[in-house]
Amino acid sequence: MIKILEGFADNVIAVAAIGHVTREDYETVLIPQVEATARRHPKIRCYYEVDADFTGAAPGAVWKDFRVGVDYWMRWERIVLVTDVAWLAHMMNAFRFLLPGQLRVYPTSEKDAARAWIETS
Repeated sequence: MIKILEGFADNVIAVAAIGHVTREDYETVLIPQVEATARRHPKIRCYYEVDADFTGAAPGAVWKDFRVGVDYWMRWERIVLVTDVAWLAHMMNAFRFLLPGQLRVYPTSEKDAARAWIETS
């Protein structure tokens, strides 16, 4: 499931991945949020929190994730991943060079620092 997190700056798409993420989660939750934020801001930021009970994503969800990234490729200004899921943190760090914007990965114990970074001008 993908859940929208409230209380972030207007140019930040803030979400949490909990349990198993599906294609429908992207289609009904994340993509509409990205589209709405992109209509209001030329550059967008993403705060992505992956819960400890994250069990993975369906193949259709992985494809949607890729498409959202590509569709807004040059618009991503900053992305932060907050997780204690080691393989996910390693994967993001390994592919960091492919992203046009800045990327940081924080453990969940530093979620306040991650939020401060994503919202800093």
